[in-house]
Amino acid sequence: MIPAETVRQIEDAVRIEEVVGDFVTLRRRGASFVACCPFHNEKTPSFYVTPSKGIYKCFGCGKAGSAVGFVMEHEHCSYAEALRYLANKYHIEIREEELSAEEIARRGRVESLMLVTEFALKFFVDQLKTPEGSAVGLAYLHSRGLEDATIAKFSLGWAPSGKDRLTAAALAAGYKLEYLVAAGLTVQHEDGTLTDRFRERVMFPIHSVSGRVIAFSGRTLKSDNPAKYVNSPETEIYTKSRSLLGISYAKSEIARREKCILVEGNVDVITLQQLGIPNVVASCGTSLTVEQIRLIHKFTENLTIMYDGDKAGIHAAIRGINMVLSEGLNVKVVLLPEGEDPDSFGRSHTLQEFNDFLAANEQDFIAFKTELLLSDAAGDPLKKANLINDIADTIAAIPDPVKRQVYSQTCSAKFGIDANILFSRVEKTSHAAAAAPAETPRRTPETPADEPVLENRILAPIEEELLDFILQFGREILEFPTDSPYFEPEGQEYTVAEFIRASLGSGVFANRRYASVFDAYFAAYDEGLPQDGIIRTLLDSEDADVREVAASHSMEKYQLTYTPFSASLTATGSWLVMYVPRAILKYNDKVLQTKIEDLKKQLPEAGEDEQTEILSKIMSLQKIQKKIKKQLE
Repeated sequence: MIPAETVRQIEDAVRIEEVVGDFVTLRRRGASFVACCPFHNEKTPSFYVTPSKGIYKCFGCGKAGSAVGFVMEHEHCSYAEALRYLANKYHIEIREEELSAEEIARRGRVESLMLVTEFALKFFVDQLKTPEGSAVGLAYLHSRGLEDATIAKFSLGWAPSGKDRLTAAALAAGYKLEYLVAAGLTVQHEDGTLTDRFRERVMFPIHSVSGRVIAFSGRTLKSDNPAKYVNSPETEIYTKSRSLLGISYAKSEIARREKCILVEGNVDVITLQQLGIPNVVASCGTSLTVEQIRLIHKFTENLTIMYDGDKAGIHAAIRGINMVLSEGLNVKVVLLPEGEDPDSFGRSHTLQEFNDFLAANEQDFIAFKTELLLSDAAGDPLKKANLINDIADTIAAIPDPVKRQVYSQTCSAKFGIDANILFSRVEKTSHAAAAAPAETPRRTPETPADEPVLENRILAPIEEELLDFILQFGREILEFPTDSPYFEPEGQEYTVAEFIRASLGSGVFANRRYASVFDAYFAAYDEGLPQDGIIRTLLDSEDADVREVAASHSMEKYQLTYTPFSASLTATGSWLVMYVPRAILKYNDKVLQTKIEDLKKQLPEAGEDEQTEILSKIMSLQKIQKKIKKQLE
């Protein structure tokens, strides 16, 4: 772990305009800087950086946070990785806190494997420049239309002939055989002899999300070799099912363009990247897996599957659709003309032609499956019914009920059948799937299981107001006048944050995002941090929701909202003692309203005695609510 003292040193050294300026072109506007947002497409700048507060905020897409948060968001890395990036930028040495012997050994082994693969990467790249590598490997890459700049960008290389050229070079450079074998670079046979796993092959490195090389894929150029590709085995640093070729290059553009294009082959990715399609990735020698889909989902909810137009490509697309939908992504399919793959199509078309083809041929899964299967079902009612059921079962894989309803209506209109019949099939299949044991609980993104819609709708506005007070004035002292019902004769003083927390009692914010910020704020508050220190802690949180909400609500909103009042009063504290208690009253009013609404919903199904009891509770709550409303007048 990075010591807290080092974290503070990094935070003190960071200048947010310098950090953000490494990634986007900033232009000064008054005390702030402005730019087009790097997180979404826009023509008019709405992305602001405010050095005095150490905050960035996009008023278009809502992204916000501190310098650490910006690096995490832009580079899609962890909190610790962002801190290390900034420490390196500002030349700050990080000395990790003391770890257990087991953890030190584990980290040392992982780092040793990384270093070995990085040595292998440099070795393969250098071999591409040798007479053999140039005559065979480089010539092949050029024949595939890859330019020298592209070859260098993706660190493509050549594994030379000879049984142990890489192994011998690594051992001579001081790397241990243990790690060469563990990284899958060297094969140690039963008789003790050593051979390189990759020989006479064009080498494609596979990177982690953060950009470190973790494995390789080697392509033979010999037509008589049955193993066209040889890939690294799974190791402690590489799991095939969790890796995507090209993800380190594509992640930022996937997030910015809000779409990922998935292809199958190594060269497909590189050719399309060279063409100008930066948001493209490929599975690493495997059929598409749930883990790979979840990795894509970190950066976007929209996936376009682009496979070859042959039978294998079609079946691969069909296999992937249900998995993608069940993970909550929106999926489209585009099949290339028969005989084409993304590589050949990309080499024979301009960027504009490629984009035009993509726009014209992307299909949602209903259109794709219908077009594919309807010809087989023509004139056969049973086959048509099976096709409709097949599409209905695919719709059932979608976790969001609203999307299921919309797709059901689309399918109903397309086939001319009763929407209720189709939706019944969809819901039956969906409920059966939900009831089955699952690795991940099924829930809609819009409605987490622990966040009732009713409470959000009624309580969210006032919870937001309370959060504004906490984040802007949390450590301000509330000096109530002696005639106030909140005055403490014993001289007890409350800060705004303490007053709100005490007034809420055991209540918890219903809005999940606000609750996370509330908890994070008081965790830092109880450590004794000053208000600006608390805000900085929230802005550097590993939780994106906490970062964004804190940045949005720590601005001095109430200097604008309550201008008529603040202009006539002598100090901020004067109107805080008026409006903080008023916000608590409004909150209590809304809490009572949610309870009354819940009780009213129980009435239709309750028995006669239960209805009497429920009505009595409603009347009691309404009396309390009436008193609160009178105080609010």
